[in-house]
Amino acid sequence: MDKIYGYVGKIARINLTDSTVSYVSTFNYVPKFIGGRGVCNKIFWDEVGPGVKAFDPENKLIFMTGPTTSTGIPTGGRSTMCSISPNSLPEQYCWSGIGGWFGTMLKFAGYDGFIIEGKAPEPTFIFIDDGKITFHSAKELWGMLVHQTQKKLEEILGKDVTSIVIGPAGENLVRNASITTSNDSVAAKAGFGAVFGSKNLKAISVRGTGMVRAAKPEKILELHKTMGKPLRKLNPIKYKDSFSPRPHIDFRVPGGVKEGRVACSYGCNQHCNTILFDVKAGIGGNEKGRTNLVNKCVGIYAYKMIEDSGWTPQMSFNTPQNDYAGCRFISGDGFTPDLSDPAIKEGFLERRLGDIVNYWDGDYDRGNVINHLCTQYGIDRWDVIIWYMSWLAMAKKEGVLDDIDFGLGMEVDPSSEEFMKRFLEMIVYRKGYYGNIFAEGMARAIRTLGMEKYGKTIYTGRISQRTGKQQIIPISLESAWGHCCHWAGRGFQGSNDITCWLPIAIELMTSTRDAQTNTHHHDSFDYYLEVRDDPCHNPRVASSIIFNEHCAELKESLMSCEFQLPQIFDKDIESEMFEAATGIKMTHEEIYQAAERIKNLFRAILIRNHGRTRDMEVNEVYPILTYPDADGKTVSWEDFNYLVDMYYEQRGWDKKTGWPTRETYERLGLKEVADELETIGKLPKSD
Repeated sequence: MDKIYGYVGKIARINLTDSTVSYVSTFNYVPKFIGGRGVCNKIFWDEVGPGVKAFDPENKLIFMTGPTTSTGIPTGGRSTMCSISPNSLPEQYCWSGIGGWFGTMLKFAGYDGFIIEGKAPEPTFIFIDDGKITFHSAKELWGMLVHQTQKKLEEILGKDVTSIVIGPAGENLVRNASITTSNDSVAAKAGFGAVFGSKNLKAISVRGTGMVRAAKPEKILELHKTMGKPLRKLNPIKYKDSFSPRPHIDFRVPGGVKEGRVACSYGCNQHCNTILFDVKAGIGGNEKGRTNLVNKCVGIYAYKMIEDSGWTPQMSFNTPQNDYAGCRFISGDGFTPDLSDPAIKEGFLERRLGDIVNYWDGDYDRGNVINHLCTQYGIDRWDVIIWYMSWLAMAKKEGVLDDIDFGLGMEVDPSSEEFMKRFLEMIVYRKGYYGNIFAEGMARAIRTLGMEKYGKTIYTGRISQRTGKQQIIPISLESAWGHCCHWAGRGFQGSNDITCWLPIAIELMTSTRDAQTNTHHHDSFDYYLEVRDDPCHNPRVASSIIFNEHCAELKESLMSCEFQLPQIFDKDIESEMFEAATGIKMTHEEIYQAAERIKNLFRAILIRNHGRTRDMEVNEVYPILTYPDADGKTVSWEDFNYLVDMYYEQRGWDKKTGWPTRETYERLGLKEVADELETIGKLPKSD
């Protein structure tokens, strides 16, 4: 045991049906699959076959930390969970990441992860107390809001426990329900809160008093000084006499502005978790001040949504002297590009405005109430603000809702605090006909109501600030797999240009959910200059997509986040993190091959369990690209498929089916996967 570094060596198998626990060695899966999502993929491939639905007891929810978790490596407090997603359309195997201290405490308790299987006969919570795992009735907790649940668990188990819990949304199987930990970090997007609810699982609490050995502590100290190039800020509170127009970061107090900053996970050297004080709560008695905008970029839009966000090439493309991690600027740390950098050319700092969207005016209290409601109910804030609210605003202005009565006793108005409180209550508790419809998520709701009218109606109130023309955008901002547009060149955050949104379309195409929480597309500024005139026919775009996908796999397997990786000009950083934690040396090429292995195993799951093909995914992702971006650009079917061909070819996937070849699987050490796929006719024939 003295020679185990980074990992603690054990995964718990927790069966809710019969309240039993058994154990699996982590070393059945690592270092081949690194950790985190890589290990989840392997366990799921081995244990869950085709035909299992999200709410079936046979569905398993696999929670894993990574080798960096709890070692002190920056952002290494993160964890991931994988299961069949009820929120994706159709239901497919998916993932969701979470920050906070839960993963760290789990490793301190002696576990690298756990596998939740079966269904409890009654509402249940699990307590992991160092090595001991016990099952407890959650009847007293069932129906409680998120913060109430966390507080009650502390009363029962002690103040030193850390928990992940669901709210009423998860209990009522709302498809975009989230799982929340004690500092309001959430696992959202995939709807795993509803998977908890389907298993009668209210919460998992952990107390860990052990330790995790890191192989090279001196290297970890070095990484703290260099990863993400952090700027040193006062922490947690500072006062200043100026007010920035970012209420999620700064807000007025007598005599100045109060600013709160704290890292969301163990060992992090960033400050992306900005804390709001004295905000208006939406529910939960006299509670105040617990709305935590760890969600970074989306929370502010609950306050105001008149203009789409702007974009500059420096937000996506780097130079050697400006090699910051992709999302670091969102933390409020800010940065000043090195203007002496000879690689900075005209256009690097050019701000490109998005659209005037005309959804709702600013209201700080309403924004805080909506954010707080989402946290307390345990429902995905992104879906509520960016999809439900924007759809309501556009549909109302186009008269689409004139013949609908939601039964709320008031006019449809997403800019009204009271309307949104009633609307969310209707969804979370599945009240009435429309409550049940919208609890199925926006993609399914629109199909139930009628796609032509309630999805494809064009919104006439959107104007491009670049061209001055009306944007031809539908009232539904759906992109693919039942999820909403994100950094996709149109819809929400539609300000980036074709050099970003075109590769993002491919990254979404091969996924099962919005991939941009950990795959915002990044590359060098030279890449931007080279491909911008004809990205559909430049093979460098395909290789850039693959690089970004591999970076995302490593972030979710090593465990890191968008505030630290990727660093475009430091491609050894992932192998350095891995070696610092585990003592295992991998070259840049070896660790990226591990990422490729994890991606191809994910691909195999989609092929075997969900029938994924080229035709399915190209037809899924292409329709939104026929609407213009802020520059008025679209992409033709022929040009898009030319890029898909290049991408598949570089991936080693058959261009006709989109399936990896036997040669690809075997090169990655996945021969047994190829053998199984061949027996069911899901392996392309070799040329």
